[in-house]
Amino acid sequence: MQMHIGPIANHRQREEGGLVYPVYSRRSQGLSLGINLFPDRKRCSFDCPYCEVFPFKGDRPFSLPLMERQLLSELSRIGEQGIAVKDICFSGNGEPSLSPLFFEALAAAARIRDERVPDAALVLITNGTGLRNGRTFRRLCRAATGPLALHIWLKLDAGTEAWYRLMARSPVPFEGLIRTIKDFLACAPVTLQTMLCSIQGKGPPPQEAAAWERLVVDLAGIQGAGKTGEPPPGIAALQLYGKARPAPTDPLTAALAPAYLEERAASLKAALARSSVPLHKKNLPIQVFP
Repeated sequence: MQMHIGPIANHRQREEGGLVYPVYSRRSQGLSLGINLFPDRKRCSFDCPYCEVFPFKGDRPFSLPLMERQLLSELSRIGEQGIAVKDICFSGNGEPSLSPLFFEALAAAARIRDERVPDAALVLITNGTGLRNGRTFRRLCRAATGPLALHIWLKLDAGTEAWYRLMARSPVPFEGLIRTIKDFLACAPVTLQTMLCSIQGKGPPPQEAAAWERLVVDLAGIQGAGKTGEPPPGIAALQLYGKARPAPTDPLTAALAPAYLEERAASLKAALARSSVPLHKKNLPIQVFP
């Protein structure tokens, strides 16, 4: 049985002030319930040209009690249709970790998840800039390695400063962000996500692709002192995905051929295999979503 939710139109609920929105997610490979912490305006430390959030202005700020009610309502509606929920995902109209209510919302979502859909994952999609705050860093590390079992999907769209400037359009220093990501990988497991698209008709230049590959191999070599019974820190998986939804800046960015994404994945697999990373990291799961 399938819910009648279009792959693109359902995202518009976020820009209409919705706090909880169902979406069929390529990367979740099923039904994901998104949680939007910014129903009144977009708030992000990046300005990615492929971002699918269209300009909007709402008049109601985020409300934790309303989020809980909407989440329970959506779970009831979905449950009546016999559909499995793959995950409850914090994404929405910006960078979730920038919200002062993020950790309260995460705790509430975890409680409801445990009560209603215990098999669903909790996911945070983040660009990593929130990790530059020490308190956020520590709390996310505990959330990822403790009972919450938070899955952190961390953006890594570039291997060079030049491509980072084009893809993120952010004042956050690239090298500093990479240092923070390295520190976090020594603390908690992370799924790295890379968007591959063209900008002004040109895909990533060869030197960018090579630099990104070297960076990922370097990151894959990072290991931390995980505790017994906890998921090991470091890269848990990689996701390479392409542009599949319209963006307000179109046609500035465009999708690349699926074969290109597959080639990048194959090259990375080969680089990991011949590298000096630990044996269990040589065969990291690499998923491609054109």
